[in-house]
Parts: sequence; C-alpha cells; structure tokens
Amino acid sequence: MPPAPLVRADPATVADRIVVSTDPDATRSLAEALARVAAPGDFLALIGDLGAGKTQFAKGFGAGLGVRATINSPSFVLMAEYAGRLPLFHLDLYRLADATDAFAGGLIDERQAAGVTLIEWAERLGPALPIRRLEVRIDGTGDEPRTITLRAFDPSHRRYLEAIG
Repeated sequence: MPPAPLVRADPATVADRIVVSTDPDATRSLAEALARVAAPGDFLALIGDLGAGKTQFAKGFGAGLGVRATINSPSFVLMAEYAGRLPLFHLDLYRLADATDAFAGGLIDERQAAGVTLIEWAERLGPALPIRRLEVRIDGTGDEPRTITLRAFDPSHRRYLEAIG
C-alpha cells in the first residue's frame, strides 16, 4: 500500500486537551479511559522521547479494549496484534528510518480498518501520517510527571477528548 497523499489538517477541526500524568499508573488509567470510546479504523499516533511512557500508554489502552495478553513494546518485531473488544495493532517504528520502511514491510495494511492502530514513534511516518488520527504527545522522562497532549486532527477523533471530560 503506498503512502497516503499529504493532506493538511484544517486548523478549525483540530482540538487539543492537555493532561498531567503523575506516574505510570495514571498514564495507563488515562489510556484505558480513552480506549472505551475506540472505534474500528481509529489511528493513535504516540510521540515522545525514549522512556516517556508510550508503552505504558499502550498497556492501558489495551486494558481498556479488554486485551488479556501482556502488552510489551514491539521494538524487535515491529508490530504485535492483540484480541480485545476491537483488534489492537500495536506498532513501534523506533527501528525504522521513515514511512517507506513501514509500508515496504507491510506494517500498515487494510486489516487495521477492523481495529485500532496504535503506533509508537509515529512521527517516523512523516507526511504519510494519516490526517484522521489522535496524536498523543508525551513530554517528560525519568521520575518527573508527564504532560500528555491529546490532539484530535479530525472531528471523528474528538470523542477521545470528550471521554476524559
């Protein structure tokens, strides 16, 4: 599947919510609450430094979908698929240079329309990053609290912002 054409977000449709997470449990709880409103075809782009908590977010999101398997970072396998209320496609692009590697490796495909695609290091997709997405930017590392910015790039993903009040 070739990369989607670059489509710029209409600033009028972009909405943000900022949450402070004091620890990994709070990050997982936030993600679990968000997963309750997940719908087939949703795309979550996780962005943050090494150790920011992207995998903790993925663990919480999986729990919110009813995934019973242990969710780990798929850095070495690049993608893991989990069964839950919706299938969860958990990708980690840390080892990839750009979108070309992701598409050539078959990491993005039509099966994901039936579930939720959650991608760590999503910025590596560059212009191929889907416009219809929830961006989860996690700032902070170590023992410090995290600032999590949730950005819905289209109206269909605003339900995530509404899910946390």
